[in-house]
Amino acid sequence: MERLMTLILFSLLTIFQCRANEQSGTWLLQTSDYNSKYYGAIVANGGIGILPWKEPFSIRQVLLNHVFDATGEQGVSRVLRGINPFGLQVQIDGQQVNGDCISNWKQTIDMKEAVHYTNFDYAGKADIRYSVYALRNMPYAGLVHVEIEAKKDLYLYVANKIDVPDEYKNVDSHLIRMNVNGEKVSLVHTTAVSKYRGVIVSSSSTFIYDKKYNVVQECDKVNHFSKLIRKGERFSFDLLGTICSDRNFIDPYNESVREIIYGIAEGVTHLIAKHRQLWSDLWKGDIIIEGDDEAQRAVRFALYNLYSSARGGSRLSIPPFGLSSQGYNGHVFWDAEFWMYPPMLFLNQGIAKSMIDYRIDRLTGAYQRAMSYGYRGAMFPWESDDAGEESCPVAALSGPFEHHITADIGIAAWNYYCMSGNKKWLLSEGFPLIREVANFWVSRSSKNVDGSYSVRNVVCADEYAIGVDDNAFTNGAVICSLRNAVKAAAICREKVPAIWAEIADKLRILRFKDGIIKEHASYVGQRIKQADANLIAYPLGLITAAKDIRRDLAYYEDKINKRGPAMSFSILAVQYARLGDGDRAYRLFKQSYCPNQLPPFGTISEGSGGTNPYFVTGAGGMLQVVINGFCGLEITDHGIKQLPSALPGHWKKVIITGVGPKRRIFVRDNRK
Repeated sequence: MERLMTLILFSLLTIFQCRANEQSGTWLLQTSDYNSKYYGAIVANGGIGILPWKEPFSIRQVLLNHVFDATGEQGVSRVLRGINPFGLQVQIDGQQVNGDCISNWKQTIDMKEAVHYTNFDYAGKADIRYSVYALRNMPYAGLVHVEIEAKKDLYLYVANKIDVPDEYKNVDSHLIRMNVNGEKVSLVHTTAVSKYRGVIVSSSSTFIYDKKYNVVQECDKVNHFSKLIRKGERFSFDLLGTICSDRNFIDPYNESVREIIYGIAEGVTHLIAKHRQLWSDLWKGDIIIEGDDEAQRAVRFALYNLYSSARGGSRLSIPPFGLSSQGYNGHVFWDAEFWMYPPMLFLNQGIAKSMIDYRIDRLTGAYQRAMSYGYRGAMFPWESDDAGEESCPVAALSGPFEHHITADIGIAAWNYYCMSGNKKWLLSEGFPLIREVANFWVSRSSKNVDGSYSVRNVVCADEYAIGVDDNAFTNGAVICSLRNAVKAAAICREKVPAIWAEIADKLRILRFKDGIIKEHASYVGQRIKQADANLIAYPLGLITAAKDIRRDLAYYEDKINKRGPAMSFSILAVQYARLGDGDRAYRLFKQSYCPNQLPPFGTISEGSGGTNPYFVTGAGGMLQVVINGFCGLEITDHGIKQLPSALPGHWKKVIITGVGPKRRIFVRDNRK
């Protein structure tokens, strides 16, 4: 009997170990073809985004979150690249280590611990491995850890060159020497001013290594050191860098140095341990797919990029490309509330609240904008920079006319209340925003002779449609935001104008003769840029009958530009999953990201054939397919509800962990 129990226990342990090993593979993204096309993937911490590249020790750029200069003397705002303190230059026996003499090159992104590894053999002389961290515990700091194992006696020379992008002027760079805990420390410190709006950015960096090593450190124009490494010996060192701006600090000059001193005193082991702990906390909100490792990795990568681009407590939101590039100038669009925010609302309350806080903090700017255009209430900008003013290039009519964003923000605020149940927040912060959104739409809509209401002359969510009347999605979002405002007022015991409910009940949603939703008043079946009328069913929930949803899906699916933004297919996939057609939903789910994936890691671009990763808006759409479609989760006025839905036939199970304030777990099992 004892032997039988031992065998059973051994079998169970083996099964659990196998499952653990299977899951560990879905946390890693890897490449070993140095000569293939290469589109990098960031490591980021919500404060800075660091972009490693394939060449040895190469860091292409550091992007600063919500720190803006301009595109030119009279240009619109553009997010700044930071002064890059990670300019490692390594020589072995007098030769620069580059891509010419390396073999067995491999890069790995460990999504679980948010670290980017590179390892290679250099000229048969050394095995080299380095890792890049954007420290989660220090939002303005990064770390490069280097390990070298000598295969022969070799002479190592390492220098750090600061890279100042061409967005800057008045560059001042020098070395600082000081004592930290009795040890002599040398720092490279660089300060510069952005060309057009005078933003001050300071960067500092230093080498950290164990004092037991016989290292010759010199400080003249750059920070550098050298060392003789004997055959079989291992040597490691770290490069700690910080980038601070006067957006975040009154005195970025000294703060960048203080943070270096803090990092030295804390020690690299402690810094990395804290980084790992914070990422472990983030991954309490996770999506687990059993039966499809490829989909699991893609979904994890989407979630990794969202987590990397934001921080709880920051009161900041997320631009379409996160912290990976200056795409769309780093502005915040409806992409934040409509695509990225819903997954965060389910999986990370801190980040979700920061995204709503971003809009609350810019409510005064929205008042000003409404007044400037002759409206009441709050009119949020289509492209928001840090000031919350309209930052859309003037040639694009989306800036003056794509007004659905104001309704989208009102809906997001209501959903935050529904998820959190925080009445104090609703009364003090949520309802003031929701109320002014409602007031805007009262002034923006107009009454028709038949008693109905219209919203005229808008740019649709389908941005091919410009200057049209009664856009289905715009009007649907207005209906939802007004109804939510009435409900919020009742909870807050506030009296509201009867016109709110009247417009919500009588705003026109147009249809063709056969009952199909008409995208706008002049729509006759032409190609569309992205999903619009289909948004009426999900996420707005204004159509619930399965036959009506199917009819609209069948009509519009072939109208969507297949090379346009991939979120369209995410919306269709959610609806098919809820209609019980898991395999068709899976086909559309794959269409939402596979044509947009770029080598070698599977970063996704905005459209099929694009080269502008990482499109975090698309990540938000992918995640909604799994959370709201396959798993069937829905936010209601009374919290989370799990609706009937279907998984793809080959998926065994979907598990969503860390959901909502109570960190609940939801499961959709194909085997039941």
